[in-house]
Amino acid sequence: MAKPPLSMKPTGWFQVAWSDQVGLGGVHAMKYFGEEMVAWRSQTGQVTVMNAYCEHLGAHLGYGGTVVGEVIQCPFHGWQWNADGRNVCIPYQDRPNRGRRIKTYPVVERNEAIYIWHDLMGREPFFDAPDVFASFGDASTAADYYPQQRLYRQALELHPQYVLENGVDFAHFKYVHQTPIVPVFTRHDFAEPVSYVDFTITFEGDENQTIDDVNSGVEAINGGLGIAVTKSWGMIDNRTISAVTPVDDATCDVRFTVYIGRVPGRSPGPDDERAAAKAAEFGREVIRQFTQDIHIWSHQRYSDPPALTTAEYDGFTAIRKWAMQFYPDLRGGSAAELASTDQKGTHT
Repeated sequence: MAKPPLSMKPTGWFQVAWSDQVGLGGVHAMKYFGEEMVAWRSQTGQVTVMNAYCEHLGAHLGYGGTVVGEVIQCPFHGWQWNADGRNVCIPYQDRPNRGRRIKTYPVVERNEAIYIWHDLMGREPFFDAPDVFASFGDASTAADYYPQQRLYRQALELHPQYVLENGVDFAHFKYVHQTPIVPVFTRHDFAEPVSYVDFTITFEGDENQTIDDVNSGVEAINGGLGIAVTKSWGMIDNRTISAVTPVDDATCDVRFTVYIGRVPGRSPGPDDERAAAKAAEFGREVIRQFTQDIHIWSHQRYSDPPALTTAEYDGFTAIRKWAMQFYPDLRGGSAAELASTDQKGTHT
């Protein structure tokens, strides 16, 4: 696999699982950012994500490790580790090993998903992971929507930044999705680590429409490079979460979650069952269109500098400048990679 020119170890919040993959007392093995990890849920419901190897003799906690109350127990010799990654019990010794610690990650759980904070420099989170309901400030909750629909694609050769750049790409709708949509952007706000992109939806060929006539659009919130949430209004109320998480230096896992709004005032019964079936159909269509994007991204080469048209220049330039803050060297690479090339005398 060819390594992409952008670092695959950016800073930010990244989804590593859905909540229902880690039940009470559950242990879930995974690999992200080139590290073997485990997510486990204590008996009181707290989720911990940590590196996977026991500091005793290196057993993998994701293969036979068990949750005992509020700690995870190694399958090899029974050493127990708490949510801070500290050894709290060695069953055949009267005191724990206080000098060794397993690396843990800051975790947030929302929208039925588990996110970790990744930062090569070891900084605490400096922005919050967006919530597909609360972040839009309109009092909507999950109860206003049908159960989420999901897409999960593993180990694709793409980069999180490709997905975020799609949010300012007005020209791809006609050619990727075969839809006559012509977005009119009403907001590009890249002043903070959490950015905002809003657009209203117009249609190609409708020469009589004006922006005042438009009654549908999309509001997007980008929480760094790892999470984007959208609210679509007008035609059909829906919300989406796209989450792209690097697995290693060449691939990412992609998760996409769709919520379709319930019909206000609709009570349980045949009419609601028909509405739910229609909502599920629409959700599948949203997911289908997202897979069309994935097909492009997973075969894309990062073009730098890109050949932009005049109409594309402002959006792409703004989002690429914004994205650089999530790389430790502020240029699209990692601090470790930069140090390595400096030591070799090859960096200019």
